[in-house]
Amino acid sequence: MAAVFIHLSDIHFGQEKDGGLVFTNDDAKKRLLDDAAEEIAKLGTSASGIILTGDIAYSAKYEEYVKAGEWLDQLAERVGCSRLAIQMVPGNHDIDRDAITPVVKFHLDAIREHGDKMLDMLLDDDGQREALYERFAAYRDFSSGYGCDLDVGGVYSADVAVAVAPGRTVRFVRLNSALICSRKDDRGRLILGARQRVFDAIDGEEMVVLVHHPLNWLQDSNEAARYFKSRARVIISGHEHFPSLDIKPVEERCDLLMLAAGATAPDDIDEKYTYKYNIITFDWDEAADALAVTINPRTWNPEMKRFERDAIFLEGRSERNVLGSPYFRRGGPPVVSMQTRMFEPPQVRPVANRVTGSKEADLSMPNDVRLVRLRFFRDIPEERRRRILVELDAIPADLTDRLDHTTEQRFFAKLVSRGQLDKLSAAIDAAILEQKQGDTE
Repeated sequence: MAAVFIHLSDIHFGQEKDGGLVFTNDDAKKRLLDDAAEEIAKLGTSASGIILTGDIAYSAKYEEYVKAGEWLDQLAERVGCSRLAIQMVPGNHDIDRDAITPVVKFHLDAIREHGDKMLDMLLDDDGQREALYERFAAYRDFSSGYGCDLDVGGVYSADVAVAVAPGRTVRFVRLNSALICSRKDDRGRLILGARQRVFDAIDGEEMVVLVHHPLNWLQDSNEAARYFKSRARVIISGHEHFPSLDIKPVEERCDLLMLAAGATAPDDIDEKYTYKYNIITFDWDEAADALAVTINPRTWNPEMKRFERDAIFLEGRSERNVLGSPYFRRGGPPVVSMQTRMFEPPQVRPVANRVTGSKEADLSMPNDVRLVRLRFFRDIPEERRRRILVELDAIPADLTDRLDHTTEQRFFAKLVSRGQLDKLSAAIDAAILEQKQGDTE
């Protein structure tokens, strides 16, 4: 019942400033598709999903996410997972620096200065909160299509989970470490905030935290680390472009694995930094009743221009790491039969946010609705989405107010509830065709 995930970080779509680098990076991304497909095939299974730990884009512009979406569609197809089984968190390059007005910068500086108290005050004010999240506008459209909405209340994002044995579940918790990122961010100055640090532990579940910045980039790193080591079993991060792996014993029969990713497309290619990604397998170790994490690190061979196993990273390390897992043991004895050992690859499923009790709307929708929602928010820009809402009588044509992201989602849900899914899908097809024709003129 092993669950296999492709792990990418810092892909930086749109970072290339010259034509040669475009071709070089595009070639590496094509080779990654080949390599991931070959490695998954060797396992005799298909991937359960794809994990992105931030910096999907470079300048957080709509066009960059269009390219990212097209490439991720190809990757999902090559490794055999659904496009809807892609999880992500934002990084510092997923904020639009052009949206950092003097007022927003003042508030970000104030949060750095005064910490949780100032952050909570801004999050509790509707207008200030939306201004704070305006920097994520393009990312929010992109990520919400996948069901990875940013929780604008500053709480951690809704979870998904995958069963690795009967009564043994791996839950993914997504955090936004870029919440107070500005134009330039110093190590140790960012803040998660209390609303993200607190997440509940559940018997029978071990948690995997997805976050862009490693803990040493946070002001509240000590307090965050206390929650993580108590309640999580794995932390996966990105940002620093160089991979690392550390397993810390927390207490007897309780471990914390921290994996920092290399960059899938770093800013510069040199002797230290190059193209990297991981294939991560989560499994249940029956003998220890524990979570086993197997890491297959993939790195670019500059001589052969292809991805290979990162032998340097693995030197002296075991690929498979069995972690002391107290919450598995508290879940009662699992009932394992031959039938449960031989079934299809585990599927990612939605679970409720244990703090807010909420479940993201799109994850509780049927897959056909989720796929339309993916295309609506990811594949067409804001002005075309507004036009569709007018054409389908969701909003009046003379409405002049700008629709914020949350309001757009409500109108989308309204169209679905009125039985207009087919009309909505057809309107999206027409908008995409019109856009492509405009691009070729």
